Amino acid sequence: MSGPQCCENPPALNPVSGSGHVEKLGGLDAYVSGSLDSKLCVILISDVFGYEAPNLRALADKVAASGFYVVVPDYFYGDPFDASNQERPISLWLKDHGADKGFEDTKPVIEAMKSKGITAIGAAGMCWGAKVVVELSKQELVQAAVLLHPSFVTVDDIKGGKVPIAILGAEIDQLSPPALLKQFEEILASKPEVNSYVKIHPKVTHGWTVRYKTDDPEAVKAAEEAHKEMLDWFVTYVK
Repeated sequence: MSGPQCCENPPALNPVSGSGHVEKLGGLDAYVSGSLDSKLCVILISDVFGYEAPNLRALADKVAASGFYVVVPDYFYGDPFDASNQERPISLWLKDHGADKGFEDTKPVIEAMKSKGITAIGAAGMCWGAKVVVELSKQELVQAAVLLHPSFVTVDDIKGGKVPIAILGAEIDQLSPPALLKQFEEILASKPEVNSYVKIHPKVTHGWTVRYKTDDPEAVKAAEEAHKEMLDWFVTYVK
């Protein structure tokens, strides 16, 4: 289920990227951006490359600028996937970093947010992170969910979701191909009690929202379109 496309275009990680800072939240290091005064939080859950990816932190800063307190936890405890380590392919790495553990690790982060006065939380997951977000949706631990080019998400996961959910997929995606997203859309259409939005973005590949090249105007434009859709979803449902 995880293949080469999951690991293409690895980012150059930078622990000091972004205009926010890193602090401990619920036992995890987390990049945080924005003001607690808003009382509204968005948790961004990374792909396998982790929370030091500059594009991901730039997205966190963008969401924060719209009035949210944004948290990007380090679910991998300083051990993001390293595509250059041939002795530890993605299949082995995932044995140490399953999404089920990511889900459990999110619970104390949410409690930490509530203790700081946060009253509503949205969660967005990219690739690996999308599986964590659907688990949060099933348990109603967040008020809204966004999946961006999801990995490992199944039809049963979508059936079990209970909060408003937006799914942003890529036309060129082996992990969540358009046919699977159409199934997700059909399931959500049969659940009128759950507000939903599904879009397959044309001419883009898995990972396009965070693993784009900043010097490629078309790639930046495509990513920003998805970022706006994600942000609009949170503005509507995290309040």
